[in-house]
Amino acid sequence: MAAMGKPEQMEVLSQDAITGEGLSCSAAEIKPDSHCGEIVGSQVQLPEDILHRIHSLMPMRDAAQAACVSHAFLRSWRCYPNLIISVDSLCINEYGSRYDELTMDFITRVEHIMQNHSGMGVKEFRLQSYPCSTIDPSYLDHWIQVAMTPGIKEFELSLFEISDIKYSFPCSLLSSERGSSIQSLMLSGCSIHSMAQVGCMSSLTNLVLYSVDISGEQLLHFLSNSCALEKISLSNCNTIICLKIPCQLQKLNILSVLDCQMLEMIDSNVPNLSTFFCTGRQIHISLGHAFQVKEIRFSCHYSSNALYYAITKLPFIAPNLQTLFLSTSDETINTPMTLGKFLQLKYLEITLCATNFSPDYDFSSLVSFLDASPTLETLIIRIGLPTIRHDSILADPDGDSSQLQCLSECYHDNLKNVMITGFCSAKSMVELTIHIMQKARSLDCLTLDTTRGHDRRFANIDRCWPLDEEALVEAGKARVAIERYIEERVPPSVNLKIIEPCSKCTYR
Repeated sequence: MAAMGKPEQMEVLSQDAITGEGLSCSAAEIKPDSHCGEIVGSQVQLPEDILHRIHSLMPMRDAAQAACVSHAFLRSWRCYPNLIISVDSLCINEYGSRYDELTMDFITRVEHIMQNHSGMGVKEFRLQSYPCSTIDPSYLDHWIQVAMTPGIKEFELSLFEISDIKYSFPCSLLSSERGSSIQSLMLSGCSIHSMAQVGCMSSLTNLVLYSVDISGEQLLHFLSNSCALEKISLSNCNTIICLKIPCQLQKLNILSVLDCQMLEMIDSNVPNLSTFFCTGRQIHISLGHAFQVKEIRFSCHYSSNALYYAITKLPFIAPNLQTLFLSTSDETINTPMTLGKFLQLKYLEITLCATNFSPDYDFSSLVSFLDASPTLETLIIRIGLPTIRHDSILADPDGDSSQLQCLSECYHDNLKNVMITGFCSAKSMVELTIHIMQKARSLDCLTLDTTRGHDRRFANIDRCWPLDEEALVEAGKARVAIERYIEERVPPSVNLKIIEPCSKCTYR
């Protein structure tokens, strides 16, 4: 093959090929009797269908470069199947350009792409407009109409909008003829108003909506026509008040609802849901007969009793739960004992963030989760940002470790691994740790981490989560508490790991 030029020259060529500019010939100028599979500077001639297949497997930038040096690849470009469009893929330098110039450059290049594409053979279309906004809806309508052809499998429209008026997605293009082949649909930064025009989405398995304005009724109509769905992800969809998941979705196994601010209720009746993610305000949740739900991630940062809600409600919402992640930042109410049980729970991770976290929270009340989880094997407790505790066990110099209270008479015979990050000198924290050592007779490993989590350090840049001066002081006090009250009580069969701050934990 002939030399293709310097890298910077090929970069320009790839831009020209993508946008249809600067080419010696266009697809319209290639005569039907041109050599199929012609490769410039080579004696090898392959059938055009094979070259088309090779071309379709190239990333878009490489495919554009190939179209610059091959008539066959140039013809193939008109039905190139994977249109991945962004500022980066179009080689647009977003730094040093005025916002209006950047946006106009983006629009011009995308227009060239869509005008030079026949609309045939598109399997994957992804348009990410960031950092360009205020793109005229007529351009978006045209681009989507070209891409949304029968046979398309993956469609993503991610718009960056800084105004309150969002682009209205043309639902009529999701008719049965065009939409029936789509397997993955992702929409971001737009609005949806006319779901009645949507046909049967018989192939759709993955739905992602981010910052999309859509009502609960419109979404229910769409879901009812998408019976093959396996995964639904809704994020920042702030116009949904009531989310209903119809029972027709027999294959749905993952439901993720994140930070939908106006949401008041989730009502699901699907039989095979296995994983449920929910973040935001505390709301009413009903998962129907959720016997298949094995994992829940529940994060509530706007409630003072998120852990109270979790331990009193979740055992009945998902009775066969095996993995549970809980996160809260506003907890002020101690966790109560409960009648409900997590009879199959194996893994429990609780994160107490420090935004509005009460400095007097009773850590020993977390024993309620242990008592409610007789099969628990792994417990991880994370304190988001350690701070000086006013209830430090070291505050009483005459304190007697024999006076520490007994938290519960229950044994936790399946508990094998316990890790506490952000371990502090609070008396209730020490009491909880001693209780675990005494009641977990199968305990193998106990990790007490006085940092913000050594297991989550930035390995790629060899840095730890930073600790301020107050946190470093508390880490030192925590180490003293471990030496004075915990180390002597560790059973011989338990591997105690103590992690302390290092030089990479401090602010620079």
